Amino acid sequence: MTFPFVRLRGDAFERGWVHGKALSRRLRAFLDDGLCRLDALLDEPVTLDQLRTTLANYRAAIETGTPRLAEEIRGLAAGAGITEDEATLLQVRREILGYQRVPTLGDCTTYARSAGLEPVLAQTVDLNGDLDEYLAVLDVSAGPRRALVLSFGGLLGYLGVNDAGLAVGLNLVLGGDWRPGLPPYLAIRHLLDTAGSVGEAVEVLRGLRLASSRSLTLCDAKTTAWVEVLGDEMSVSEGPESFHTNHFLHPGFTGHDELNVFARNFSRLRLKTCQAGVAELPRDATTEDHFALLSTAPIRVEGTGDLRRERTVAAVVLWPGRGELHVRAGDPAVSPTRSFALT
Repeated sequence: MTFPFVRLRGDAFERGWVHGKALSRRLRAFLDDGLCRLDALLDEPVTLDQLRTTLANYRAAIETGTPRLAEEIRGLAAGAGITEDEATLLQVRREILGYQRVPTLGDCTTYARSAGLEPVLAQTVDLNGDLDEYLAVLDVSAGPRRALVLSFGGLLGYLGVNDAGLAVGLNLVLGGDWRPGLPPYLAIRHLLDTAGSVGEAVEVLRGLRLASSRSLTLCDAKTTAWVEVLGDEMSVSEGPESFHTNHFLHPGFTGHDELNVFARNFSRLRLKTCQAGVAELPRDATTEDHFALLSTAPIRVEGTGDLRRERTVAAVVLWPGRGELHVRAGDPAVSPTRSFALT
C-alpha cells in the first residue's frame, strides 16, 4: 500500500496550506464518502449543517488551547479547497462518533521501553472505517521542534516522534463525558511541537482540556510512561517499560470504564500477550523484530469485512533517540516497512 509523505514548513497557515494542497483530492473524496464515512458508522446519517454548532464549539476550544494549530486548520481548509467546518470535522471526527453508539472491540496495542535499553515505542493502529487508504506521514517543523507524524484523513496529529527524542503513542479508552475541547490527536501534535521529554509532555498535558478520554504512551531516553485522561482527571504511571491497550489501568479510573465486557476481555488478552512478547524480545531487538511481534494475533486484529469493526490498519515502530518512524500500512503481517528519519 502506497501513501503520501508531506513536508510541512513555514508559519502555521502555510503548513496547513501545504498539507491541504498536497492531499486535496484525498480529503475531498473522504468528506464526500458519507461525510468521512460517519454515515456508515453511526446509527443515523448526519449532515454538515447538523454539526455546524458542534464544530464551532470544537473550533473555539482548539483556538483557546492551541491557537497555532487552529491557524494550521485554517490553512488546511484553504489549501484543500474545503470549508473551515470541513477541516475542523477532519480533526474531531472520532469525537463526533462518540462511544455510546459505536461498538468497540480492538483499538491499538502499545508498548514502550527505555532506561538502559535503546528507547523504542511500538504499536498497532486499530480503527474502523477502513482508514488505511487515507494514511499519510507528515514531516513537520513547528515552533522549536521538528517531528514525524502519522496521520489519517487530514489529521494534524495522531502519533509520532520529534527531534528532541520524545515519542508519543496512544490508545482509546472509554469513559467520562466527551465534550467540545482539544481533541487528543491535536494534543499529541502539540506535545511533539513543544515537549522534549516525558516529564515536559506530562506537564503540558496537565494544562490542556481534552475533549475525550484517551491513554497516551510517552517514551524518551530515560523513561516511559502511560497517561490516562478521564474528563478533567489524569493519571500517570512512569517506569522503564509501559504497556497499554483499551481498558483503564489506574485503579481510580477502572470503575468508570465504559468498554463493553467482550472488548474489555479482548483488551486484557492483548495486554497480556504484548507483555509476554516484549519480555521475549532481545535487548537489541531490531525494527523488524518489533514488527514481527505487532503482526501476531491477537495483537494484530484481523479484518472481518465489516466497516464498523476495528482492524489493524497500520503498525509503527518509533526510535526517539534516532528520530525514526517506521510504518507498515494496512495489515502489518503482509505489508512492507517504510522508514522515515529526521536526520
